[in-house]
Amino acid sequence: MFGVWVPPSEAGRAEVSKLTYYGLYALQHRGQESAGIAVSDGSRTVVFKDMGLVAQVFDESVLNTLRGHLAVGHNRYSTTGSPTWENAQPTFRSTDAGGLALTHNGNLINTPELAARLDPGVLTATTDTEVLTALLATRAGGDPMAAAREILPVVRGAYSLVFMDESTLYAARDPEGIRPLVLGRLEDIGWVVASETAALDIVGARFVREIEPGELIAIDGDGVRAERFAEARPKGCLFEYVYLARPDTTIAGRSVQATRVEVGRRLAREHPVEADLVIPTPESGTPAAIGYAEASGIPYGQGLVKNSYVGRTFIQPSQTIRQLGIRLKLNPLREAIEGRRLIVVDDSIVRGNTQRAIVAMLRDAGAAEVHVRISSPPVAWPCFYGIDFASRAELIAGNLSVEEIRDSLGADSLGYISLDELIAASQIPKDNLCRACFDGVYPIPVEEAARGKHLLEPSTT
Repeated sequence: MFGVWVPPSEAGRAEVSKLTYYGLYALQHRGQESAGIAVSDGSRTVVFKDMGLVAQVFDESVLNTLRGHLAVGHNRYSTTGSPTWENAQPTFRSTDAGGLALTHNGNLINTPELAARLDPGVLTATTDTEVLTALLATRAGGDPMAAAREILPVVRGAYSLVFMDESTLYAARDPEGIRPLVLGRLEDIGWVVASETAALDIVGARFVREIEPGELIAIDGDGVRAERFAEARPKGCLFEYVYLARPDTTIAGRSVQATRVEVGRRLAREHPVEADLVIPTPESGTPAAIGYAEASGIPYGQGLVKNSYVGRTFIQPSQTIRQLGIRLKLNPLREAIEGRRLIVVDDSIVRGNTQRAIVAMLRDAGAAEVHVRISSPPVAWPCFYGIDFASRAELIAGNLSVEEIRDSLGADSLGYISLDELIAASQIPKDNLCRACFDGVYPIPVEEAARGKHLLEPSTT
């Protein structure tokens, strides 16, 4: 998510739609299904969104039509609702006072309960975001701040929100602060809100602070106004440090890159092995592989070449696309690996498809041994807070032991970093982290009725 507000007098110079485009480009890794931008000129809001990557959805001619002084943008990675145009964000609703455009990162866990508060037939999409937008638009006479005060205290789950009416930019973060959200200052003329600090860097904004868990802010000509709608109960997602966030992002004051390198060092101490070369699974395994090589004294090298034009296989919605994407994405460097004992470092094993294909590629290319090292603990439990694996059946570690996984991958050995060592590398207290995908301890209990990506969609049976 990305949002920007500048004074109306600076609208022509700031070109908020283009700033939002660049911000979304910096956040492309967080969602690749659809992209959208809403812009207001103070009197009306225009929304443009479509399926595809940011660069596929927007071009110069489209951006030139999106004129105004505030904007919000979104890249979608679906966790509730199918990947369809209707479910793309920003969502928009007319209100008694004008309009409301909203973007959401996370996943709500009491969506059916919230939907029951709406009149029948109100929903035009099948996402938790649509439910939340409809609630905010129909409360408090169209005043988004007042509506948020009323609605957010009864919303449960993960939600970082960036939304707007015709004149004001708003942001809010759930009391647990599961997904990141930051505030930045733009050249002393405006303000930026984004999912990651890297997006601030791209548009030349200065990091000011994180939006606090349980905090609601409004940005307009009077500056930034902040208030609390709930007591903070910090439970930031540990998987952000492992995989989701860019390495050049900072979360809770800790560099993601520094964390991943330190995890690699700790992984080398926990799971040493004699080998000739440490190689990463690019790009996600690179920082930890650097740390592993540094701590082990084994040379670091490149053994796999990544096709930069292939997206993240983990977040593609179709299993068939995931499997095809793995083969398109990576190719081994035979001259670097032939006859050598390799340590292959990756950030996580979710379903096992990527690592299985990599081990087979490396053996076919002549590797003498392949030792897999993973810079996160086994992902054995589903996530209901914004990552699209919602059943243990989808997770290889939810069904197999470490030795069985090693055998399934065809590796000579397999080692995962322990949860305690991963937490230590993050430098965040254990009680302030959501670790549910690793240990099954959910900070917000999830009822059975709230589970399932398609819970708002009509049954086909």
